[in-house]
Amino acid sequence: MGDWKFQNRRSFIKYALGTAAGFYYLPAFAQDKLLREKGFEKLTILYTNDQHSRIDPFPENDAKHPGEGGFSKRAAVIEKIKKEEQNILLLDAGDIFQGTPYFNYFQGELEYKLMSLMQYDAVTFGNHDFDLGVENIIKQMPHAGFDFINCNYNFNDTDLKDHKKISPYKIYKKGNIKIGILGLGINLDGLIAPKQRQGLIYNNPIEHANKTAHALRIQENCDFVICLSHLGYKYDNDKVSDVVLAKETENIDLIIGGHTHTFLDKPFKTLNRQGIEVQVTQMGWAGIWLGRIDIYFCDKRKKILQNNSAQGI
Repeated sequence: MGDWKFQNRRSFIKYALGTAAGFYYLPAFAQDKLLREKGFEKLTILYTNDQHSRIDPFPENDAKHPGEGGFSKRAAVIEKIKKEEQNILLLDAGDIFQGTPYFNYFQGELEYKLMSLMQYDAVTFGNHDFDLGVENIIKQMPHAGFDFINCNYNFNDTDLKDHKKISPYKIYKKGNIKIGILGLGINLDGLIAPKQRQGLIYNNPIEHANKTAHALRIQENCDFVICLSHLGYKYDNDKVSDVVLAKETENIDLIIGGHTHTFLDKPFKTLNRQGIEVQVTQMGWAGIWLGRIDIYFCDKRKKILQNNSAQGI
C-alpha cells in the first residue's frame, strides 16, 4: 500500500476538492456526496462478533443493556443501510452460538437462518461455535447462506474435511473493488472439550495469516484485505491477540475481531512489520453494536479515505 497516490488525508483532499479548507467541517453526508461526484468508489463494511444467540433484545430491566440488541432491530438497521449504499460487505467474527435458550433448543439453526435473511457474506469460527461439536456445525450449515472462513484450523481428520462452505479465504467483488477475506480461530485447548473438536488441529495464526494474506494481496491482486479473527483483542501476557497479529503480519488492512467482548468505538491503529498502518476493531458482544467502516477508493482502486462508526442497536 506504500504506492498509494495519496499518502495522507490532506494530499487527497487537495486533489479531490482543489483545496483542503472547509472539507473537514462538512457533515458526513456532504463529504460523501462530494467524493462520489469526484468518481471515488465506496465500500461499506458492516460487522458483528460474539452474538451468543441473543435473538431478542435485552430486557428493559437489564442492569447494563436495557432494551439493547436483538436480531430484528439489527436487521432493520442493515436494511436501511442497504437502501442507501451499493457496495456492502456484512461480516461476523465468531461465537454466533451459545448464550440463550434459543441455542439450547434450536442448536444454532435459528441464528444461521436469521443471519442468512440479513444476507451476511462471511463469518469465521469462534470457540463457542463448537460447543455441541463438529457434528452440530455440519448439521446447521445447510441453514447458512454465507461462507465460513478459516485458514489456521486443519479439519482433515474431522467430518468437516473438504466441506464446500469452509475456505481458508474468499474473494468478494463489490463494484470494481476486489476484497480478500481470511479467517483465524483461537486455540481451543481449555475452551472446548476434546470430544467436541476431535481431530481438529490448531495451527499458528500468525504464520497462516501471513501466508494467506500474501496470496490475497500479491497473487490475487486484492485491493483490500480483511482478517476475521477470533483470537481476542489483546492480553496482558504473550498470548497471540489481534494487536499482536497486526504488528507481526503484513498485507492485512483491517482486522475484525472477537472473543474478548471488547467495545471499540473506533479502530485501534498500529503499524505492521513493514511499517504500514493496520486497523483493529471489535464490537463488544450480543449484537449490541453494529460496526461500520466506509472506505473510499480512487480510480486505481487504492484506499484513500476511511470513516468509522459504531451504531447501537
